[in-house]
Amino acid sequence: MKRIFIITFLFLSAPGFAQGSYQIAFLKYSGGGDYYANPTALPNLAQFCNANLGTTISKEAPYVDVGSPELSLYPFVHMTGHGNVVFSLTEAENLRNYLLGGGFLHIDDNYGMDKFIREELKKVFPNNSLVELPFSHPVFHQKYDFNGLPKIHEHDGKRPQAFGIIIEGRLVCLYTYETDLSDGWEDQAVHNDPEEKRKQALQMGANILMYAFLGGTN
Repeated sequence: MKRIFIITFLFLSAPGFAQGSYQIAFLKYSGGGDYYANPTALPNLAQFCNANLGTTISKEAPYVDVGSPELSLYPFVHMTGHGNVVFSLTEAENLRNYLLGGGFLHIDDNYGMDKFIREELKKVFPNNSLVELPFSHPVFHQKYDFNGLPKIHEHDGKRPQAFGIIIEGRLVCLYTYETDLSDGWEDQAVHNDPEEKRKQALQMGANILMYAFLGGTN
């Protein structure tokens, strides 16, 4: 966990978010769900942040296994999929240590993983439940102002919701539900989304990265 503490210190001590070079990663998991669902999402989000926030985030986004010690190399990991998710107890412990050590996990339900990920997160933090974040939460008001999550794709008419796990005042895990946020980060040709929807998705994604990298609390 020492590496993450060093990375977090650099984020907090730098003059601005634009200082330093960062790499973000996709989280690979077991259970049969398609962890590989949105391969162009993080590279496009990195490109958007570099162009609009002055960051230097690598557009190479590797897949890192939830149980790997290499998890500590990445200050931000993103998880998505449509189906089953299974964490072994060892993997859950590794993810817990990563998050307690300063890492940040963003989970985006790509429609179909909700009932699975909620159960698996109980292995990671048995005593800390997901709580819904209010529209006033700082993650919605970084570079761009949002009154909650943008709705990128319609499925069953439910409203988009943001949930989080908060440990000692720090949001360590953000779970975005009924929004398909990371679909909006993908190449335009993948989903043929209107440009305005893609813009909303990328702006909200930039807020999430900015919040995570600057050590946001609550």
